[in-house]
Amino acid sequence: MGSTSDLPVMEKAAVLLNELHISFEMNALSAHRTPEAVEEFARNARTRGIQVIIAGAGMAAALPGVIAANTTLPVIGVPIKGSVLDGVDALYSIVQMPPGIPVATVAINGAMNAAILAVQILALKDAALADAFAAYKEGLKKKIVKANAELSEVKYEYKV
Repeated sequence: MGSTSDLPVMEKAAVLLNELHISFEMNALSAHRTPEAVEEFARNARTRGIQVIIAGAGMAAALPGVIAANTTLPVIGVPIKGSVLDGVDALYSIVQMPPGIPVATVAINGAMNAAILAVQILALKDAALADAFAAYKEGLKKKIVKANAELSEVKYEYKV
């Protein structure tokens, strides 16, 4: 993440990865304030065993693109809502990458979906993870079915 102030958004990804027993790193690296550290992180990620990178940033949101420019690993960008342009600035910064430097981009503050996408990528070569993720998706389905059943019990005078 670009700053520890992004943690309330990015921790949603951490919670899911942790729930599925996937090892991960969590770093605060700024493309503007610590560019050398960002480049070193990206260039050495593969040798440290990293297979997918989720990079969250707000405002100018250069972090995901700088990481993508310095690695061949898949990078998933999470635009983080800022105080002035509600994250649209970050969304445009991340999604508008030049040819050859792709960054998969999720919704503003969409760290959970970034983690899900990372899990789906990792599960391509990990059958146990694919099974665990299928169980997770089944749990989501059951949660909605249960919520719908509970909703049917809510009474209103004109509800049929």
